Amino acid sequence: MSTKGVATGHAISPDSGEHWANEGAWKVADGIHRIPLPLPMDALKAINVYVVEGDDGLTLIDGGWSIPVARELLDKSLRSIDSGFGDIKRFLVTHVHRDHFTMATVLGHEYGAEVALGVDEKPALELLHRASLGEIKGSPFLEVLRTAGAADIADLWEAGHDGELPDAADWAFPDLWLEGDRSFEVGHRVIDAVHTPGHTPGHYVYADRAEGVLFAGDHVLPTITPSIGFTVPAVEQPLGQFMASLARVRQLPDLRILPAHGPVAPSSYERVDELLAHHEERLELCLASLRARGTVTSLVVAKDLGWTRHERAYDELDVFSQGMAAMETKAHLDLLVARGQATSADRADGVEYTAVN
Repeated sequence: MSTKGVATGHAISPDSGEHWANEGAWKVADGIHRIPLPLPMDALKAINVYVVEGDDGLTLIDGGWSIPVARELLDKSLRSIDSGFGDIKRFLVTHVHRDHFTMATVLGHEYGAEVALGVDEKPALELLHRASLGEIKGSPFLEVLRTAGAADIADLWEAGHDGELPDAADWAFPDLWLEGDRSFEVGHRVIDAVHTPGHTPGHYVYADRAEGVLFAGDHVLPTITPSIGFTVPAVEQPLGQFMASLARVRQLPDLRILPAHGPVAPSSYERVDELLAHHEERLELCLASLRARGTVTSLVVAKDLGWTRHERAYDELDVFSQGMAAMETKAHLDLLVARGQATSADRADGVEYTAVN
């Protein structure tokens, strides 16, 4: 949730010379275009879908959110480069979140394009399918919030839930489950799929080493940090996984970042180093809060921290962001426990943490 540098909302992308979310099919490199698609009611404003040309059709990195306004704009943008939905051969989806996956799976099944997704996203998809059948009542995130000591926020989330069930068509299972690392041939290109769990368990980035670009999904974002811990079913050590995955990306060549949100950025090395330093700083702040507070829940520690690039107080955040902050703080505290710098204990009002002196 925290940011560095230019705010995403004001960032100019070098491929367009315009605000990064402006409509268009912006040429990133020969045979690669960036198409921003809208995210209504989302602070991120847009998602970048990348179109990679091949001899036998197009490969799209991510698909966008399956809503009419985004579908219409994707169709218009593809036509501006003399292509259409029928030319899509494959979707390489970075992760299962709706703004990345749902348009891919809908168009994939309509037009016969292969949809690839990390196999570690399967539990989340299965959960969504159970929800679409009415087998699960309420948001599965509520229990995660309660473990963070945020029962009041969970109640507010539940009260704001409209009861509408997920559309199973938006969450159809992919054609190809990705396991481990592998490569795809796209025309003359070789695109390496690299497993980078953290933001979600099955997150992948895609590296075109010869072109010098990294389709980074939500793993390496140029102006913000991706949410950590906002995942169901809950996983152990999401922050530990994320930081280990950043180290994996640091072992690749230094690549130009083609992010899901924000402008194209020049150096994966520079941004990875910033993200790792940012989370080490947050870990120190969490530990300092524990030492000052004694034995407390994640929510109490979250209230001691600044949020967003403006270091806003927790109470200034909207209810949704407060919930995300509580879960992200829990991810930091769990990593402190794994490092032996804190202990944890389950309590009725959430997991409580204590600093190790």
